[in-house]
Amino acid sequence: MDTKYMKRALELARKGAGYTNPNPLVGAVIVKDEKIIGEGYHAVYGGPHAEVNAFRNAAADIKGATMYVTLEPCSHYGKTPPCAYRIVEEGIKKVVVATQDPNPEVSGRGIQILREHGIEVVVGILEEESMRLNEIFFKYITTQRPFCILKTAMTLDGKIATCTGDSKWITNEASREYVHELRHRVSGVMVGAGTVIQDDPFLNTRLQSGNASDPIRIIVDTSAKVPLEANIFHIKSMSGTIIATTELAKEEKIKAIRATGAEVIILPLINQRVDLNELMKKLGERKIDSVLLEGGSELNYSALDAGIVDKVSAFIAPKIIGGSMAKTPVGGGGKLFMKEAIKLNDVKWQHFGEDIMIEGYIKMEG
Repeated sequence: MDTKYMKRALELARKGAGYTNPNPLVGAVIVKDEKIIGEGYHAVYGGPHAEVNAFRNAAADIKGATMYVTLEPCSHYGKTPPCAYRIVEEGIKKVVVATQDPNPEVSGRGIQILREHGIEVVVGILEEESMRLNEIFFKYITTQRPFCILKTAMTLDGKIATCTGDSKWITNEASREYVHELRHRVSGVMVGAGTVIQDDPFLNTRLQSGNASDPIRIIVDTSAKVPLEANIFHIKSMSGTIIATTELAKEEKIKAIRATGAEVIILPLINQRVDLNELMKKLGERKIDSVLLEGGSELNYSALDAGIVDKVSAFIAPKIIGGSMAKTPVGGGGKLFMKEAIKLNDVKWQHFGEDIMIEGYIKMEG
């Protein structure tokens, strides 16, 4: 029964995807006499937490009930009061928690408060599922750096464009819809200057439902060569644009970019390119907890080589382009030996019509 109710809590938590960053996705279910009498989830950053919403939506007396929550109830004052004390006040008898909160300000304290007030606490029900649901939050809250997803789309023969640079479209509509769902979930979308010059993308979120949030547009541009006429500077969006550049950028171009309303971050040079690790640090300071990397082959390799990528989502379409000059998803210098290859863990695959998506996490050596 614990698994049954926790699954429902996880379903509720997913509803907050794209709206709570940099806070976690949390769902809560209140059960009494083997019936669900209240449900809630964290719906928006700064809004009531899942537990509070579950109390508000309760359809019966909650004293003596059991609460299922996907993440340890908070114990500190942030945007809202501590949920642990609210649970005590409401007379909950038992709390089942999927996983402990990794936040150093919270970790273990919420559970301790509940137990000190005589509430039975069970921890670890569907823990792995909860941690995967909040992989962005877990990375960001413990490192203060964004969780980075590298997304690629290629043909069966491993090409991301023809030899002329044409790439519309490699994947089908279902695959592209899923990518826009990813954009909705993350805080930022990152590409290189070459992608902006070649494709002039909007980098916004376009879901068929129409109810979506745009990620912050992050352009890695070593010398600030992106044209001021590019769509990223003129799109109507609640999210802004960041140009990550270096000392190689001319001061007058930087001023012109800032005049469009975009932010410019000056970063150190590494091998005549933007220092991506320092960029991740700066993005984290701006509470950007996640980045979808939709770069070209050079930026993809630089990101992998710098070790900033946490997860890979690779789409493969049943098409063949051919051509030795047609680009592949990952360029750069490349590894010299197979033993140096970057490996993935927890690999899964999924169909989107005729397309296949292979997804996995970067394997950390050592």
